[in-house]
Amino acid sequence: MKDCIFCKIANGEIPSATLYEDEKFRVILDLGPATRGHALILPKAHYENLYELPDELAGEAMVLGKKVITEMKKILNCDGYNVVQNNGEAAGQTVFHFHMHLIPRMDGDKAGISWTPGTLTPEDKEEILSKFSLK
Repeated sequence: MKDCIFCKIANGEIPSATLYEDEKFRVILDLGPATRGHALILPKAHYENLYELPDELAGEAMVLGKKVITEMKKILNCDGYNVVQNNGEAAGQTVFHFHMHLIPRMDGDKAGISWTPGTLTPEDKEEILSKFSLK
């Protein structure tokens, strides 16, 4: 897409702090990091979200994420990592080009990536299990 900022960054039209690049992906440091070392995995081809991403590329993105966080953990000496991927505005997606956030975590950093657990009700459980059919 010609107006997609992540397409432009992924394909080198806009400069970035690139950690890694290959023929399918560019991994960059986020300009608005949740924590020090927050990175983004951007595919070079445009896909709006995970629903559109081909299965093979989705798998490659996860494997790349594992490699990046393994290397970054050594550099940053962080205590953990969040791997975050949002799909749709309601889920917090603000740039509509598939991307994965790799967010280093330190004990007590207060990055705010959490939620209050709810309860799986018997009704929800029954409804979802009766309708779910993965083929």
